[in-house]
Amino acid sequence: MFGYVTINKPELKIREFERYQGYYCGICRSLRKRYGISGQITLSYDMVFLAALLTGLYEGKELRAMRRCVLHPAGKHLSIQNPYIDYAADMTVLLAYHNLMDDWQDDKKVTSLAAAELMKKKCLSLKERYPRQWNEVEQCLSRLHACEKNGEENLDAVSGLTGKMLAEILVYKEDQWEGRLRAMGFYLGKFIYLMDAYEDLSQDEKKHRYNPLLFVKDRPDFEEWFRQVLTMMMAGCAGKFETLPVLKDIEILRNILYAGVWTKYDMIKKKREERTENINESI
Repeated sequence: MFGYVTINKPELKIREFERYQGYYCGICRSLRKRYGISGQITLSYDMVFLAALLTGLYEGKELRAMRRCVLHPAGKHLSIQNPYIDYAADMTVLLAYHNLMDDWQDDKKVTSLAAAELMKKKCLSLKERYPRQWNEVEQCLSRLHACEKNGEENLDAVSGLTGKMLAEILVYKEDQWEGRLRAMGFYLGKFIYLMDAYEDLSQDEKKHRYNPLLFVKDRPDFEEWFRQVLTMMMAGCAGKFETLPVLKDIEILRNILYAGVWTKYDMIKKKREERTENINESI
């Protein structure tokens, strides 16, 4: 989920962090088994949230083992396997493929096209197995591309497209929980889009690229206003989460929703403040 949905490590207990790493290892192994190295390189910590959320909601059996790997050869560590981890691996590849194609369409990056071509054959099975998710991601990215081309100023409109996309990703199956999972994904997707725009704001302004925050960046209360917008998005996401009957790994999930998602924001904000200070000092 684009680098923003992660933990605040200092606030986790050791056993909780080991469990979190176990999900990560499980997704990594699933990617390697199902998609080879080209799929494994798409691995990120973001989808651990999805795997932990669905595992906590649906429970069921899981296979736990202590394993070594190339990245951590010195000692064994926990690795978890279950159907929800496999689903998280599938969604990792689905999103990565579409993001690569989006990069190619937007910036004509040859490297993105080449990487997408490596994944294309194996991604065809994803289109067949997950038509709902595939179609939503494809349609939302296409509409996002149109918004960027037309210079759309409506922040809700553009961020809502990522929200709709992630809403379908969070819905593992259409059952009694789909409404709440879809709402969670919608708010979380909007948060992710806004965070990405915030992180890229300075570079987009410098390179004259589209960014919806460029239309509001000059308001006197921009930083305070933006923090409030992000807070509303995460309040909506967390509010829906708290209505789900999740007990397993609840500490990890709450750590991500209430603390982890803000770690990247704090880092970006600090860099912006330092950049502003440097500019003021040079004047």
